[in-house]
Amino acid sequence: MGRVIAITSGKGGTGKTTTAAAVASCLAALGHRTLAVDCDAGLRNLDVSLGMSEFIVADISDVADARLSLGEAAREHPGIPNLFFLSAPAGRAPSELGADAMARLFDEARESYEYVLADSPAGLGTGFNLASASADSAIVVSMGDKASVRGAAKTADTLRAMGTPDTRLLINRLDGGSARRLGVTADDIIDLAGARLIGIVRESRDVQDAVTAETPLVLFARGGAARDFLDVARRLRGEEIPI
Repeated sequence: MGRVIAITSGKGGTGKTTTAAAVASCLAALGHRTLAVDCDAGLRNLDVSLGMSEFIVADISDVADARLSLGEAAREHPGIPNLFFLSAPAGRAPSELGADAMARLFDEARESYEYVLADSPAGLGTGFNLASASADSAIVVSMGDKASVRGAAKTADTLRAMGTPDTRLLINRLDGGSARRLGVTADDIIDLAGARLIGIVRESRDVQDAVTAETPLVLFARGGAARDFLDVARRLRGEEIPI
């Protein structure tokens, strides 16, 4: 039985979508059959970070409305075996899909994939509820600034209230120089967000360069942030990797 992990954030701009793409790519590269699901109908950017914009032939609504099975709708990545992608619907509000339909989609996904990473819209609206309500666990992505951490704390509280059994924190784009100037440590961010840490990803130009090239980070670079995301994926599968 597979595991559905919602990738969330309290505010936009924290790198949530690049995190979803990077961690999904790393899990697949480690040999796990992995499905990346774009649940952000407003922006629909996960395909760009995965380099799969040209491979979208179906979306969540096709599965939710039973026009296609999940196996027919999801597309395998051309360069990363075991990595599959399902797009968000174009021109359709998240509220039109319905929680029951998303729950059925995730149930079907658990039967076919080891890991299902659901890229949730930023904030705590309907799209967040659809992506998170049926998830087995969640990763809340935050940067080190006060607005991001405050949003992460609210998101973590909401997930716990929803009954999400395992909510973890990923500190993204951590810049040691900026952190020192602000007087912020990783421990401060963890305490304020109120969630267990799954990883720290350092600031790296490789991340944006990989998105611009529409290439998964795991294929674009080996060190820096790419290595940090790989460590997150290894922790998700139960390895004891020091942070």
